[in-house]
Amino acid sequence: MTIVAQGIDLVECERIQGIWQRHGDRFLDRLLTPAEARYVHQYRNAVPSVAGRFAAKEAILKVLGTGWRGKIAWRDMEILNNRAGQPQVTLTGECGRVAAGLGIVRILVSITHTENYAAATAIGIGEKEGGDGL
Repeated sequence: MTIVAQGIDLVECERIQGIWQRHGDRFLDRLLTPAEARYVHQYRNAVPSVAGRFAAKEAILKVLGTGWRGKIAWRDMEILNNRAGQPQVTLTGECGRVAAGLGIVRILVSITHTENYAAATAIGIGEKEGGDGL
């Protein structure tokens, strides 16, 4: 394995709550896949979880080096937790194409949040390259 790129993002939960209040479910429908929406709605206060997914997707875009241009879409990145609670990333669409072009075969993410802030890191992992020991 080799690390291709890394990204980090920090979001204020209040900002995400304001966007959600202004745009309603249209905001969530654009940001989250149906499975992600089911995940965040299991919490009484879903805002920190939504903010965490938002931060993780921003961190992934930093790994990809694209920002919001071209055909990039929020829902091209899906982050679901495995049985142990670890977030797992699936890329599709333009995000999947960009990652493949960079040689990224997996993206690791870590998400944390409090009532006020959410933060996430992402690391793009590529195939092992000849004998460097990584």
